[in-house]
Amino acid sequence: MKSKMQAAFVEAFGKPLVLKEVDIPTPGTGQVLVKTEACGVCHTDLHAANGDWPLKPTLPFIPGHEGIGIVTAIGTGVTAVKEGDRVGVPWLYSACGHCEYCLAAHEPVCREAQFGGYTKNGGFADYILADPNYVAHIPAHLAARDAAPLICAGITSYKGIKETQARPGEWVVISGVGGLGHLGIQYAKAMGLHVCAVDIDDGKLAHAKRLGADVMVNAKDEDPIAAVKKATGGGAHGVLITAPSLGAFKQGVGMTRKHGTCVLVGLPPGEFPTPLFDVVANCITIKGSFVGNRRDMAEALAFAADGKVKADIELQPLSAINDVFHRLAHGDVPSRVVLEFTSH
Repeated sequence: MKSKMQAAFVEAFGKPLVLKEVDIPTPGTGQVLVKTEACGVCHTDLHAANGDWPLKPTLPFIPGHEGIGIVTAIGTGVTAVKEGDRVGVPWLYSACGHCEYCLAAHEPVCREAQFGGYTKNGGFADYILADPNYVAHIPAHLAARDAAPLICAGITSYKGIKETQARPGEWVVISGVGGLGHLGIQYAKAMGLHVCAVDIDDGKLAHAKRLGADVMVNAKDEDPIAAVKKATGGGAHGVLITAPSLGAFKQGVGMTRKHGTCVLVGLPPGEFPTPLFDVVANCITIKGSFVGNRRDMAEALAFAADGKVKADIELQPLSAINDVFHRLAHGDVPSRVVLEFTSH
């Protein structure tokens, strides 16, 4: 086995990533080594590389939390996976496993949680070290390139829809038909829900229709709250806001039916005003949702393995990562970019 690998490092916040050849890491006790086949590119990777969030990664680091690959080596004490397994190394890299949150299957908010491509080196590299207790187990018939976006964008949109508690036959709004939203529409339809897609781009709304959305609303051309209430008979039972727009957050609460739930997964900077009278008088729940737990991951992947959900992907090599980041920053990525690694 060769001893060197290519990896893309963030060496300074806000600067281009640096492609370097470095030693392939060796798995220690309780670790596995994964040979990367594909890794999705997420907006969070851009936030990480720019140091946008209050808790910043330690420089230098390798981004990427949608890495899929084959386990090629295991450290001592590993029993959860074996060599040859195809796994994903997701945002939730590891957690303590014994705090009140982990015991309640809320491990993404564990105080000791580690995050792939953020506090731990991620998938923009030929090889990734991983915690075998937290890897995603990729179904046999799901290609690496198709699985990559699902272990972040997929699980995030799926969990968000679950958090609305909308029942089959009820209405959900998917606000923002981007990387998360186009998957959310597919999950919602597979779960038996009626879907109203809201965006400001006619092209994305046409895409939403092709994916099975029942109603399309252009928030730029008409009052989206009035349009949703008319289409759904009083508002949606669940609203999932994926758009990184404060305006979308305010609209989302207005679109929510009495006793409905508005789930926030988009992360624009700032705060948004909450109409307290409407929220209280209409018994509306406003809820944050952050990725999902390991059970959510298995369910999200199972929908895809059954052919009910498929991410729209654009393939690029690792060497194109700075161009991809530039396009992502300027909203010039209509689908999910997946970095595909050759077999070298």
